[in-house]
Amino acid sequence: MQAPPEILRVHARRVACDGSGHGIPAALGHPRVFLEIDEHGYVDCGYCDRRFVLEGGPADTPDIVTKPDIASGASL
Repeated sequence: MQAPPEILRVHARRVACDGSGHGIPAALGHPRVFLEIDEHGYVDCGYCDRRFVLEGGPADTPDIVTKPDIASGASL
């Protein structure tokens, strides 16, 4: 399993991702999608694989990089 390319810790369960950031302008990203973090405490963007982790949630641990991909609405 390969680690996600970027992990962002967030305060809200609902997040938006457009693939921009770290020098990538929004025009070169992907369509904006809204993702919902469920009981697992994290969610992965289906376009860019960016991982959003809820701060203080069950997945906010050092081993988050080893957890499987979870797309919005999916379950383990």
